[in-house]
Amino acid sequence: MSEIIFDAAVTLNGYLADESHSLQWLFDVPGAQEPDPDLLPQNVRVHVEGANTYMWMLENEQLIENPQKWQEFYPGITTYVFTSRDLPIPQGADVRLVNASVAEILPHIREVAGEQNIWVLGGGELLGQFFDIDAIDTLALTVAPAALSGGAALLPRTIGSERLELSEARKAGAFARLVYRVLRSE
Repeated sequence: MSEIIFDAAVTLNGYLADESHSLQWLFDVPGAQEPDPDLLPQNVRVHVEGANTYMWMLENEQLIENPQKWQEFYPGITTYVFTSRDLPIPQGADVRLVNASVAEILPHIREVAGEQNIWVLGGGELLGQFFDIDAIDTLALTVAPAALSGGAALLPRTIGSERLELSEARKAGAFARLVYRVLRSE
């Protein structure tokens, strides 16, 4: 069975993006432009992300103007974007815009993933919805040596330590890598 992995870079004080939904803070960290490939989830068939994460990637990488880059970055990946807006989709990309809860769409996501993994990329509220229905298996964080005064919080939920079991902690260039197994709520 596939695994659902939340894997993202986060600031020291727990933000995924700044107040403008930008991830530029991350790419300002030395070494962030070329991350260690061992940090990325393996055997991924589906990406799940929120509208702000998706739009930042489209704009930052100019994926609408250069749709071939989408295929280079995400070959064979289906991307589900949770949004209430009508967003642009790069030509030839398998992007599915959904306006529903994670609980409603998850059976479809699992069907598309098959035996391969599902990578939840962001944002924090989306991650929270996965936690709410006990659907996250792994929480992997690459903590950057940076802090923001505000922005998109990693997880706008209260999650007790009884739900998280540390399985890895290591240095990854300028970053700290933390990986937790998520335990089911009782």
